[in-house]
Amino acid sequence: MGTVQLFPEFVSETLGLSGVLGDVVGSLVAAAVVGNIVLAFTGVAGPWAKRKITAAFTDRIAVDRIGPFGLLIIPAAAVQLLAKELIVPEGVDRPTWDLAPLVLPASALLGFSVIPMGRLGPVNLQIADPEVGLALVFAFASIASISLVMAGYASNNKYSMLGGLRAVAQNLAYEIPLIVTAMSVVIFAGTLQTSGIVAAQSDVLFSVGGFDVPTWYAFVNPFAFVLFLTANMAEIGRNPFDIPEAPTEIVAGYQTEYSSAYFVLFYLGEFVHIFLGGAILAVTFLGGASGPGPESIGFIWFVVKLWGFFLFTQWARSALPRVRIDQLIEIGWKGMLVLSFANLVLTAVIVGVIA
Repeated sequence: MGTVQLFPEFVSETLGLSGVLGDVVGSLVAAAVVGNIVLAFTGVAGPWAKRKITAAFTDRIAVDRIGPFGLLIIPAAAVQLLAKELIVPEGVDRPTWDLAPLVLPASALLGFSVIPMGRLGPVNLQIADPEVGLALVFAFASIASISLVMAGYASNNKYSMLGGLRAVAQNLAYEIPLIVTAMSVVIFAGTLQTSGIVAAQSDVLFSVGGFDVPTWYAFVNPFAFVLFLTANMAEIGRNPFDIPEAPTEIVAGYQTEYSSAYFVLFYLGEFVHIFLGGAILAVTFLGGASGPGPESIGFIWFVVKLWGFFLFTQWARSALPRVRIDQLIEIGWKGMLVLSFANLVLTAVIVGVIA
């Protein structure tokens, strides 16, 4: 596999910079571009797409009065939320209470630093490609649980505290199956490097009627794909696993005492994590940015897969009832954990025999 020029290298070369200055400027510009792309997705998804999709699933009318197709609800909602007073309850533990809303979106944005988002013309939208890229993505994503615990503990509210504790229990129950299932992909690909995992899925698995089916690991091992998808839904806290905020039980869980800009940061972090979950799923099981057509439009296919995953999460939110906390723990420890290790052992045996 040939060496592909990363986004920061392209920026520094285009600007005619070299050395440390080129590395710093290239990295900052690349991070700003990728970060703004992700934030633009969340800006559309949170105030507008979520409402539109949920309304379509539940046979209701969503926002349609503010601008064409209701799109102006995006800036309107931003102004509305940011204009609200930031209320700081008595007895909160500051600065922990102040830092929690920053940690959540930051952890997800960090995860995108090693995600290969494909090519857009001559530009390869990947900031870094370390040899342990997949491990780094999971490490960054797991920081989100720390944010929820910080918010729950610092809020001096029993419902918030319950939400934080539930986040820890959920993370422990599903993070292990998620990573173990991902390790079966690593066994197939033979690398932890995200670009290498995507490249390993570029061959043709079989052809049907002149159509080539790629070796996406979702086709190679659909059982692992379903396991990973389920654990991923729990990891990002979407239905039926939205236990840490469970509005019908604990008001809003960890974010109960937050308002104004702090609430916006939590809301933003939630949706950035959804798109990060979709990005991880695309890289590990759906061939990353690969798709029909030239490689130069790979980013378009990557975006399609991200929004496809977002659509799935909104379907689950509308169609699947929330499980109880005891059911969630039982599913994770007695079901997902056992099945993920069984899948790992079976994958290792199959790859060992084939190799």
